[in-house]
Amino acid sequence: MCGIVGCILKDNEKAAPVLLECISKLEYRGYDSVGIATISDELNIKKGKGAIKEVNNELDLSDMPGNYGIAHTRWATHGKPSKENAHPQIDCSGKIAVVHNGIIRNYVTIRNELEKEGHVFKSQTDTEVIPHLIEKFMDKGLDLEKALRETIAILDGTYAIAAISVDEPNKIIATRKDSPLIVGVGDEQYFIASDAPAILDYTRTIFRPDEGDIVVLEPSGVTVKNKDDEIIEKEIFTIDWTPDMAEKGGYEYFMLKEINEQAEYIQNTLTQKENIEKIIEELEDINRICFVACGTSYHASLTGKYLIESLVGIPVDVILASEFKYSLNALNDKTLCIYISQSGETADTLDALKMAKPKSKTLGIVNVVGSAIATEADYVIYTHAGPEIGVAATKTYLCQLTAIYLFAALLSLKLAENNDDIDLTKTTDLLRQLDRVPEFIEEVLGQSDSIMKMAEKYKDKSDFFFIGRGYAYPIALEGALKLKEITYIHGEGYAAGELKHGPLALMDEGVPVVVVMPPGEDYDHTMSNLEEVKARNAEVIAVTTDDAEIKEDKADDIIGINPDVSEIIAPLVYIVPLQMFAYYVAIDKGCDPDKPRNLAKSVTVN
Repeated sequence: MCGIVGCILKDNEKAAPVLLECISKLEYRGYDSVGIATISDELNIKKGKGAIKEVNNELDLSDMPGNYGIAHTRWATHGKPSKENAHPQIDCSGKIAVVHNGIIRNYVTIRNELEKEGHVFKSQTDTEVIPHLIEKFMDKGLDLEKALRETIAILDGTYAIAAISVDEPNKIIATRKDSPLIVGVGDEQYFIASDAPAILDYTRTIFRPDEGDIVVLEPSGVTVKNKDDEIIEKEIFTIDWTPDMAEKGGYEYFMLKEINEQAEYIQNTLTQKENIEKIIEELEDINRICFVACGTSYHASLTGKYLIESLVGIPVDVILASEFKYSLNALNDKTLCIYISQSGETADTLDALKMAKPKSKTLGIVNVVGSAIATEADYVIYTHAGPEIGVAATKTYLCQLTAIYLFAALLSLKLAENNDDIDLTKTTDLLRQLDRVPEFIEEVLGQSDSIMKMAEKYKDKSDFFFIGRGYAYPIALEGALKLKEITYIHGEGYAAGELKHGPLALMDEGVPVVVVMPPGEDYDHTMSNLEEVKARNAEVIAVTTDDAEIKEDKADDIIGINPDVSEIIAPLVYIVPLQMFAYYVAIDKGCDPDKPRNLAKSVTVN
């Protein structure tokens, strides 16, 4: 989940300021430490523990000579955050520097062997074995490219690696396996990066190397060689993101900007109808669907289950990607597996996709064009949510949901051609309602002042519970996740009908319970659950229609939603005030909502 960048510029240009700017755009991937390495006549390295701004204030990371180099922002796995464990990591000679995103599983064995050969290690990281292996092979007469090729043949794990050496000036070597890496082609400027936001200010023309490719960046251009050491051409495409999309745009934090962008980007996802119709045309004889996802995407998948089973009647399972291997034997060629990931690089989800491909049809729902899941899956739906910098997913979640809603509705229309049991009235009404979702979200955003005051009231609570039934249940789960992600307050989401099966024992005097209760057939049942928790003197926050008749003795606070928001589309609207509530609680507690502790944006390691 670390972020890496590299650039090679014109001879009269300094790389360090560019590297600093680029790596700052990837801080959502990790913010334990940062480092930059450039080469002039010698290897120059500056690195330190802490956020990029802190380390830069201390070391002035942009003040380094050289027109090329590499940089890294770290999310610690092996070795605690420290200057010694920060990247770049170097070899014994001090001539080779490496940055790495991933995990080397066999690093202990490699390190022990290298230490027996006389290599001296200075960190606790798994990464440090890489420059020492490169050093070993270069000492045998190999050049940097071939030394890296020999090195990765020994490594067991995941990696995106960039390396430079004093002995081979004006050259950056990079490769990847199960970790994201893009190559950017500018005007006599060439880049590698973990993710596109890093380089948007310099180029939007990119390509993605395949696993095992070796990429060589030089002032004259970029060369790519495949696993067989053959020079190959890569498909180059232009990202439709603009540099402004990856900026705060006047907001204090990215998360608030991204919450406020949701209505706009849902409109982008709604333009995918034609693409989804084409995919559905090719899907024949599907009698089972499996959603596979992690975290927030898992909650989107639960909504998908309710939608598809309700509209179409096809059985749907929702499986955590990390647990998918235990369901592998139940797959067959009539199963459609749908993989949901914002980055398209989520390690567990990508692994699950690779497991399923030989047995089932596969569909990816992702935000990043050309990402690993998009490339690997049989079909892909892009959510077009733009870059999301805040670690806690907001707009990408709603765009995932929108894609799922479109898929479910259009699948219903297709299958109804040969199935009289499918009620198209419900489907056509759903499609009509989807067009109004941006309007409903804008109305919710207009309640920011009242939600801000509510956050101030509850900021010192230590526990929260979120409950809902049917379509409101995934909302409760996602609301709880948002709160604990960015405020560090314990939050749990439950199906409201499960209260008497254990959770009710925890709902005591003064404990806040968020009750999600959109209009519909579950409203009265949920109201009964609300009264149950209120009878235990819990503090109730009701998220319901703004014309709901809830007396003050039943709810301590009410967040009102337009009554035209029906139960079936509630997941697209009712989550927005819960995102806002979590954001304002985090601000009141002095937490950085963009950079929650111990978390990073893209989980690219298992």
